[in-house]
Amino acid sequence: MSGFTLPSISLLSQSILSGVFVGALYGLMGLGLSLSWGLLKLINLAHFAFAFLAAYLCYQMATMHVDPLLTLFVIVPAFFAIGAGLHWVMARFKVTPFNSLLLTFGLMGIVEAIIQTIWTADFRKLESSYGEQKFKVAGLYVPVPELITLVLAVGISLAVWAVLRYSDLGRAMRAAAEDAPIASAFGVNQKRNALLLAGTCAALASIAGVCLALSFTLAPSQMYAWIGVVFAAVMLGGLGRALGPLIAGTVIGVSEAITMAVTAPSWAPIVSFTLLIFILVLRPGKAA
Repeated sequence: MSGFTLPSISLLSQSILSGVFVGALYGLMGLGLSLSWGLLKLINLAHFAFAFLAAYLCYQMATMHVDPLLTLFVIVPAFFAIGAGLHWVMARFKVTPFNSLLLTFGLMGIVEAIIQTIWTADFRKLESSYGEQKFKVAGLYVPVPELITLVLAVGISLAVWAVLRYSDLGRAMRAAAEDAPIASAFGVNQKRNALLLAGTCAALASIAGVCLALSFTLAPSQMYAWIGVVFAAVMLGGLGRALGPLIAGTVIGVSEAITMAVTAPSWAPIVSFTLLIFILVLRPGKAA
């Protein structure tokens, strides 16, 4: 077939490494969505809007000669407050999981309009001192921004996993997700924990946004392009799991990279959407 070519070993290895890097970003972006969906029972599409808004704020501060990583000290607390506030509103009005999907999709449109109003629809590229830096390991090029994303994704995923598994707060959140009335009977403060978790999910989205700004050119409409692949990572990794989105995102990223190396870039989205369809067909209960 003319559309298929056999890449060299070096090209294939570089493609796999690139897939690991982009898969780490898929996992980091899907982590907050997975926790919100699995533990809070809310499908928060505003997660993508938070990520892109954080990316643009990082870009704006970088133009003022602030190091992109230092912007996290401002962006993360701000988005924690936004996420907790949004959850308080949804809890106050008893928004159902399906209505949360509609509500947060509407918020996506609002945030996109705000971004276009402030930064226009033109493409924006963050410039930083290490934005173009890369080094060579075993014949493979390792870009510094992508390496930062990988380190943050792995570190944060492991930290969240440890908190959920070993801390009293994490066990309380998992208990409330499994059986809320019983958890309340044992003294679990579900309202406080839900606000903490919702704020944390938004903060995780903002970290993913900063990583997005480090490696990708930004445009407001691009937030919709991430929904399919991140949903696939969340569904494949399992709802409410800390390490699942990272592992699944890496599998999807590497699969997409190999597909692009062997065929053409236009074939890459087929991988994530095919995986998502198989998951919905073979494991429909996981989407509930």
